[in-house]
Amino acid sequence: MSSGGGGGRRKKAHEEHEEHVNHERWLVSYADMLTLLFVLFVVLYSMSDVNMKKFAQLASGLSKGFGAESAAFSGSASTLDGAGQSSEIVQIDPGANPGDGKTGTSNMTEAQKAAVKAAVAAEDRLKASANAQAATKEAENLKNIENKLSDALTKAGQLNNVKFTIDKRGLVVTIVTNEVVFAGNRADLQAGGKKILNALAPTLAKLPNNIEVDGNTNQLKAVTTYYPSGWELSAARASTTVRYFAGHGIAKNRMSAVGFSDTKPLISPSDPRSITMNRRVDVVVLTTLPADQAALLPAAAGADAKLHSGQTTAQAAALEKAVEQANSAADTATSTTTTTTTTN
Repeated sequence: MSSGGGGGRRKKAHEEHEEHVNHERWLVSYADMLTLLFVLFVVLYSMSDVNMKKFAQLASGLSKGFGAESAAFSGSASTLDGAGQSSEIVQIDPGANPGDGKTGTSNMTEAQKAAVKAAVAAEDRLKASANAQAATKEAENLKNIENKLSDALTKAGQLNNVKFTIDKRGLVVTIVTNEVVFAGNRADLQAGGKKILNALAPTLAKLPNNIEVDGNTNQLKAVTTYYPSGWELSAARASTTVRYFAGHGIAKNRMSAVGFSDTKPLISPSDPRSITMNRRVDVVVLTTLPADQAALLPAAAGADAKLHSGQTTAQAAALEKAVEQANSAADTATSTTTTTTTTN
């Protein structure tokens, strides 16, 4: 009995020891939670400060990049006097709505807000300038491609059957699909059409650009004998052109075919020329620019943004030489006039 009683006491002591361990374990979790809360509030506090000195330095750098005077950020007198040397920490208003555009500026002075506004405007101008330069360079590249294609077409005696345009998509090579290229209501290439594509293919094959071929029909209400409508006919002509290019050195994964039926006339349907001009295939050398820069291509291309005849490399060189001579003559005339005025 005594032996049994002793075993009971040992078991009870063991249970009390386990209860003591479980009772203290929550303190560890509590301490961890307090540590994490402390770290959270430290991070939130550090994120709630806006250093105006850094804002001022940014605005100064962008302003100087555009050649503008930035006395306001060098410590001298100006409309923003004092902003350049200030290292004031501006607290973000905790009651501001993050979506109302006021976060981070609620405690700024008018001068500080103007500095931030000027910095943003300068950054926008810098981006616009970079986009314009990229569009101008791309327009020049597309014009060079036009010159090379015109050289090949001239050699094949087909330059008069092709027109060019530069739009936001890139260089558009317009092939008028008269009886020389496709027969009426048909999508089979004629011998004349093959000559044009044979001239274009070698140059297009060497380009890194993707190629889009657009089929278009005119606005006549004629019945499409071999196709349900102009949609199928225009798409078939575009597909025939793509298939021909694929067999002459242009990779399939660089090309696409699109049919527009009569929805994209080149000239007004009321114009008598529309019967032949709107019945066409457009071979588009697609630009590699992003959309915001590509939108500037027509402006950068100038007169080449309108439908025009192809210009060969020799013609382009002769035109450039003539422009240089004209500019030189103008400079000489200006210099002579200035000298005469000074003498008198």
